[in-house]
Amino acid sequence: MEKQVKTNLLYVDILNEWDPFQLKDGSYDTEIADTVQAVYELDNPEKLAERIQSIFEFSFDAIIPMDQCLKVARELLLIKENDSCSI
Repeated sequence: MEKQVKTNLLYVDILNEWDPFQLKDGSYDTEIADTVQAVYELDNPEKLAERIQSIFEFSFDAIIPMDQCLKVARELLLIKENDSCSI
């Protein structure tokens, strides 16, 4: 269980650093929680990017360009893949 907590913290770090709307104050708690849940549900970077885009659009009524969402989706899935491969 402790490994999963560390993995979740890595996801949170990436999403906080991403800061797509330059809020600089960690105002993404709900979106991060929804995105981390999506990482567990999806393995396809394009589908995850679409989900990330819709999560943030719903909250902020603004669309993040798909290339930005895809970049962060790939980073998150790389962590997920590395986590599942480690012993």
